Amino acid sequence: MLRPAPLTHPTLLEDTLTDIEKQTAEIWTTYGAHQLTVRPNLPEIERWDWGVTDTGPGIESLGDVAGLRILDLGSGVGRHAARLATLGGDVTGVDASPTQHERAVTRYPNTPGLRFVCADAVAHLQDAAPYDLIYSINAVPFTDPNRLLPALANGLKPGGRLLFSALHTNSAGAGPSTAATPRPEILRLPDTDQTHPVHMWILTTQLWENLLIEHGLTLEKATAIDEPQPDNQASYQLYEVRRPQRVPSRQRTGTPPPPRAFVGVGVIIHGPDGVLLGQHRRGTYELPGGSVEPGESFAEAAVRELHEEAGVVADVADTVVLGTLLARVGDIVRVTVPVLVTRWFDVPQQREETIGAWKFWPRDALPQPLFVPTAQCLSAWDPSLPLDHPAAFYHPSSPGPA
Repeated sequence: MLRPAPLTHPTLLEDTLTDIEKQTAEIWTTYGAHQLTVRPNLPEIERWDWGVTDTGPGIESLGDVAGLRILDLGSGVGRHAARLATLGGDVTGVDASPTQHERAVTRYPNTPGLRFVCADAVAHLQDAAPYDLIYSINAVPFTDPNRLLPALANGLKPGGRLLFSALHTNSAGAGPSTAATPRPEILRLPDTDQTHPVHMWILTTQLWENLLIEHGLTLEKATAIDEPQPDNQASYQLYEVRRPQRVPSRQRTGTPPPPRAFVGVGVIIHGPDGVLLGQHRRGTYELPGGSVEPGESFAEAAVRELHEEAGVVADVADTVVLGTLLARVGDIVRVTVPVLVTRWFDVPQQREETIGAWKFWPRDALPQPLFVPTAQCLSAWDPSLPLDHPAAFYHPSSPGPA
């Protein structure tokens, strides 16, 4: 039997949390191997539930799924994902367990609109194009919410929805925790007599809402789901969440920039896959860019910063200086110059410790939070983008759109 890693209080080390998640994945892999051996005859989903049979709410919580790009988080054998594919959804099921993944692809080898991925959920969300709808049936509490929720927020298109069910009170009557730390539970695997000790994040509704807000999501509704058997005290919550339509921005820190950084460039590269952005170690998503060095033109600074930060090569002749942005940050008047690069070479890669994870993001699914100067530069380039940021005076270099 697998033994969970011990808890460390009051702060859990990152490697301990990683071990907890890995051990849980191993348990589901063991379960999947068992099911591959016995091959139970599981019927297709007729009456949708959120992990407790013969209870509501049902599939109506998802709304009309036809034409939506959908992610099933912790998809298991894939029956729920298959049901949504038959309703016209473009559905991806992701599961970290290779044996669960094998069960799904064996059962649904050629279902239109349905595919399965064996991967860590966070890794998949960071690599995949954003989804219109993400849902999960009782899988979210097995992953550290401070690792999962940021990925879920940016894995949704603005305006997209997240629905997940989560254990609230266990079968022995122990209620949820008020701290975002995992606790030991007994996992009873479905369709078997197996039980395993695991660690789960079983949190109060208020704590889930606080965490969702912290990561840029809005809780629209929480519905209690109780086990119907009188001798079972377990209860669950179905959380219906939305990512706001507009993309927020913030400063990296609460202090204003140093005076030497009051003039800088933001480099805009837009290709078929969207706008190039990297993630700063302080959490903000940013354009390549930085301070203008003495003697440099704005175009020269943009080309230099683009190569230094993202390893991308461009020529000054292939740049367009869009204008200047003036904004006050504390006692500093910050001047930011958005520069559009129309031709470039090489694949973006991390070149500096402070910023990396370079990726092209679709205009209709920009990540959050953006760095304030980045949001201001993007708004100057394309005023139709739904970005929230402090006001800045923009003086374009020439009239009309770039």
